[in-house]
Amino acid sequence: MNVADNWQEKNDQYLAVSIEWLRLKLMKAEWEHSEEKPSSKEISNRDFAIRSAALQIKDLESGEPLPLLAFVKKRFGLSAFEQQLLLLCVAMELDTRIPALFARAQNDPGKPYPTFALAMILFDAPAWDVLSPQRPLRYWRLIEITRLMNQPLVSAALKADERMVNFIKGLNYLDERIVRLSTPFDISIGSDTVLPPSQQKAADIVTNSITTIDRDQFPFIVQLTGQDTLSKQLIAQKAAETANFYLVSLMPDLLPQQTTELEELARLWQRESLLLRVMGFIDAQKSDILKPGTQNGSFQLHRFFSVSQGIFLIGVREYVPGLATFSTGVEIKKPSPAEQQAEWKQMLGENVNGTAALLAGQFSLNTVTIRQIVRGAIGEDSNREEDLHQKLWSKCLATTSPELDTLVQKLELKATWEDIVLPEASEKQLRQIASQVRYRSLVYDNWGYRDKMNRGLGINALFVGESGTGKTMAAEVLANDLGLHLYRIDLSGVVSKYIGETEKNLRRLFDAAEDGGAILFFDEADALFGKRSEVKDSHDRYANIEINYLLQRMESYNGLAILATNKKSALDDAFIRRLRFIVHFPFPGTKERKMIAEKMFPASVPKSKIDYDRLAALNLTGGNFYNIAINAAFMAAEDGGEVTMPLILSAARAEFQKMERPVKEADFVWNG
Repeated sequence: MNVADNWQEKNDQYLAVSIEWLRLKLMKAEWEHSEEKPSSKEISNRDFAIRSAALQIKDLESGEPLPLLAFVKKRFGLSAFEQQLLLLCVAMELDTRIPALFARAQNDPGKPYPTFALAMILFDAPAWDVLSPQRPLRYWRLIEITRLMNQPLVSAALKADERMVNFIKGLNYLDERIVRLSTPFDISIGSDTVLPPSQQKAADIVTNSITTIDRDQFPFIVQLTGQDTLSKQLIAQKAAETANFYLVSLMPDLLPQQTTELEELARLWQRESLLLRVMGFIDAQKSDILKPGTQNGSFQLHRFFSVSQGIFLIGVREYVPGLATFSTGVEIKKPSPAEQQAEWKQMLGENVNGTAALLAGQFSLNTVTIRQIVRGAIGEDSNREEDLHQKLWSKCLATTSPELDTLVQKLELKATWEDIVLPEASEKQLRQIASQVRYRSLVYDNWGYRDKMNRGLGINALFVGESGTGKTMAAEVLANDLGLHLYRIDLSGVVSKYIGETEKNLRRLFDAAEDGGAILFFDEADALFGKRSEVKDSHDRYANIEINYLLQRMESYNGLAILATNKKSALDDAFIRRLRFIVHFPFPGTKERKMIAEKMFPASVPKSKIDYDRLAALNLTGGNFYNIAINAAFMAAEDGGEVTMPLILSAARAEFQKMERPVKEADFVWNG
């Protein structure tokens, strides 16, 4: 028989003896109302049995572990009389013979339930104050009082709380009234879960914080700061497991609105912390609920903290002051790139050579996500190494896609290196950008640059050129070549007239893209990254704050960010200094225009002989040539024929007129 079986057997024996002792006491009290008085021998035998049971109870209460009723007495500070009163209420739930004894002992068939008056008769050293709301029985909600109108308190029915009955019997579970406020964790760890060294260090700090506090420091709050929710959950669960706490994820939006109900619930939580060593986890990273003065539950949550006197781990992006008198913060980060690479290697084994370094170099993922991706990819049928690599890459892209539909536009990638026409120097710079993104893990981590640099680990570039010169196409080419998503920033969704909202939107934008699966493309960047102005009023001051925030965030961003503008002079000089690449997209010359014209039609378009030298003479950009090509194709479709030079020149004339440029008819007449 193991230790748990021995303990349960001892607890059952203790309850059986205690209930038998209570039955004897009730039967003795019944004699007071009986017409037939017992003999002195019967009284003597009954008293002897009561004393023997009391000695057995005392003997079973010695040693460890304590029977649970004795544990409740010790944990909640009950007096001997309060413990006996609680037993009186619990016995009714555990022994079906007890209610009849209650009625006979009180000489009232209508009272098959325990009362305070009955306890005063049965037990020694009764105390009137035990039913005070401030005494343990009622303060901790160990018993409930059902009092009818005008009924004296001493004759009101008493009932043990269901949770306490089950606990004393040996069934320990989270109170269902608390369960209604909780939600399952997104991840559940096992006892064999091993954290990366950097995260284990953070878990040790949390564990030390919650195990070294004094009782007079409650409520105690540990704020887990940072961006990654899953890492916070992982570390919270590991710290709770190490410190032997039962961790519950709470939904603050479900807290009662009525103060009395809220305090009742907080008291139950406080009771659970004594019975089950419960500790709360609240994910408030995407909510303003913790900020004083906000609506939707802020007051209820702060009140819950103050009344419950418990320990709480709260996930926030940044430390929130004023949550509790005793509060500390622990920064939670994703595993380092080296740790991520080690995790990829451990999960992949020998499946894919070099894939671990490539994935860790491009994507910033926590261990939970890495394991889920690998298990999902390996679980699918795949016989070739290239297939598994591509599946892993695709799953990483899907996982890291930012959920920012209101702020960004995902571009469909079609352009490749063969489609774009640029001067040699500009194309060389683009290839350098792609190379730095592809090999940044090797340089930053394997070669040690990450340890030497605090900022500037991201790769950013400025594309400068007139409209239609290929800036957006170049961004597509890079994203296509690197196998990443390209997101064009919608400035109308980012910039807000309300103070602080622009920074908030930008923070959401950069945070969502930090995982590495996205290239951010700021088109018409001068509208957002303009020069800081002289402060003349509050609007200028806050505008400059926005620009300062952008300067810092661009420098700390770990991914690839591309700014495009046709007004380089409008950009703030500080941006220019912080940019790693400035790629110029000049107006195409005759040679470039001919190359663009030769690529303007897909191979499947029906067309007659086209004079590309004649088209190269048109002083237009690549964007203009695209418009001409698509318009000429539609004209050919309408005629039911093929694309011809007259149709192309007609489309070119319309393009010049659209731009309000002088049209010389001779340039658009085809005599061939």
